[in-house]
Amino acid sequence: MSPRKRRVDLALVVIGAGLLAGGGFAAYHFLAPRWESASKADAGDGGAGESLDGRLVPPEAYMRTYLELFGGLAPLDVQARARGPEGLFDTWDDYVSALGLPDYKLDVPRQTQTNALMVATFERLGVALCDRAVEADLGPKQPPVDKRVVFAFDVPKGVLDEAGFAPRFEVLHRTFLGYPTSLAPPERSKRFFDLYHSIVTEHASGSVHSKLSPEESGWAAVCYGLVRHPEFHLY
Repeated sequence: MSPRKRRVDLALVVIGAGLLAGGGFAAYHFLAPRWESASKADAGDGGAGESLDGRLVPPEAYMRTYLELFGGLAPLDVQARARGPEGLFDTWDDYVSALGLPDYKLDVPRQTQTNALMVATFERLGVALCDRAVEADLGPKQPPVDKRVVFAFDVPKGVLDEAGFAPRFEVLHRTFLGYPTSLAPPERSKRFFDLYHSIVTEHASGSVHSKLSPEESGWAAVCYGLVRHPEFHLY
């Protein structure tokens, strides 16, 4: 067995042990972050303009949360579902080192700070998660709202106004960041609405070709912004 394969197997064992110790997929409880500045929040850059005081979430915790957002599937089942015909997801073998897991056999330490490869991996995993969630929750075979994992709300036909967007964004914000929008910078909801509205409008004009409907594309973009947000990776 190659060192790389041993590392993947160890990562899956660690995740499994964490799930057993936690009694299954228990809900996470996060405190709102301490803000150094709330004046630069920007949904378009995944929250990169928001200055946070925090530490990188251990990769085991990130992977556990990722599996939970896929409905509590086993790692290899998530890999198969996330990959799909477009190849959005490669294999866990390709990601475990980039996510910062240590390999003590090769004297590779645990990564405690982000780097370009890690950020690119977060991006790839986030896009796969959001696209598959849109297909599963908002696609032609929509499950009941109470059976959805990510988009656990109804989505009416047509473009939502800001009043209709806000309570649905609240659901996503709590799912990804773990606290209500009332504790976030006051302009965050508005900026995410602007992102949603611009994507829906652009796709509805026919200038962009996508397998997703304009409304689905808008919600996918909101999901991208939240799954890329620093608070999703820091604590």
